Amino acid sequence: MTFEQAMDAFRTAFSGSILREETHRGELTFYFKKTDVPAVCRYLRDQTGFNFITDCLGTDRFTDEERYEVIYHLRNLTQAWFLRLVTRVDESDLTCPTVSDIWPAANWMEREVFDMYGVTFTGHPDLRRMYMPQDFEYYPLRKEFPLIGIEGSIPLPSGGH
Repeated sequence: MTFEQAMDAFRTAFSGSILREETHRGELTFYFKKTDVPAVCRYLRDQTGFNFITDCLGTDRFTDEERYEVIYHLRNLTQAWFLRLVTRVDESDLTCPTVSDIWPAANWMEREVFDMYGVTFTGHPDLRRMYMPQDFEYYPLRKEFPLIGIEGSIPLPSGGH
């Protein structure tokens, strides 16, 4: 099976989930509904051999609707295929289904997205902050977070220099 054949089968299987697709510099990206994240990812792993998630990251588009994106970079290590998946998350429902049960390596990646953007991954086995203190009430990679931080929001070590 070629990459094109695999993607044609994917398009057919998820024609109702795929919102759009684009190719940039030879890399294919599918935008799809967030409710279909588990089914899409499981299909890609089981039917097309995308057996490795190289990255899961977030972005803040700072828009009124569907402000955040969760982006998945997938690899088929046997065929050396690459695929990018994008789903959008609205600020009014900051949740996205986890894929950590499909690719265990997504566990810490999703924790990082949660820690930096506040997107909660439903079904995640251990969703807690990764870099920031557990009681930190802000999300540092959101566009409204000040570049210099928020004074007094986090205890800093005393100087001693």
